Amino acid sequence: MKLVVAIIRSEKLQAVQAALKEQHIEQLTISNVMGSGRERGSTLIYRSTTIQESVIPKLRLEVAVEESCVQDTIRTIQTHATTGQTGDGVIFVMPLEDFVPIRAAEKGNRPTNGEIRLPANGRLRNSVFATN
Repeated sequence: MKLVVAIIRSEKLQAVQAALKEQHIEQLTISNVMGSGRERGSTLIYRSTTIQESVIPKLRLEVAVEESCVQDTIRTIQTHATTGQTGDGVIFVMPLEDFVPIRAAEKGNRPTNGEIRLPANGRLRNSVFATN
């Protein structure tokens, strides 16, 4: 498994999230983050003093996927998060050794991404974190 981490512009969240949902990737973590990169911050004038902002607010998306889904996930994020300008963001792919749902009684009793299980409520889910 891999952990795909994307730093994107906040205004692109809905488009990226909708595109990932079409790929049946609905379970992801979203965090507000601040950072700096190639994009310049804005210049502010406060009480006759010029201030150069060096950190920019962004969003961090994290999603765990099977290795066979990594390239599709990257392509989807790139396609829907781009504006064509500096500061669109970056995508990291990291190995993910294991995950354990907190409510799972046993470590080995969980599906992987792409495995569909029918929960007690009868609704189908296709997710990394779906449990019995």
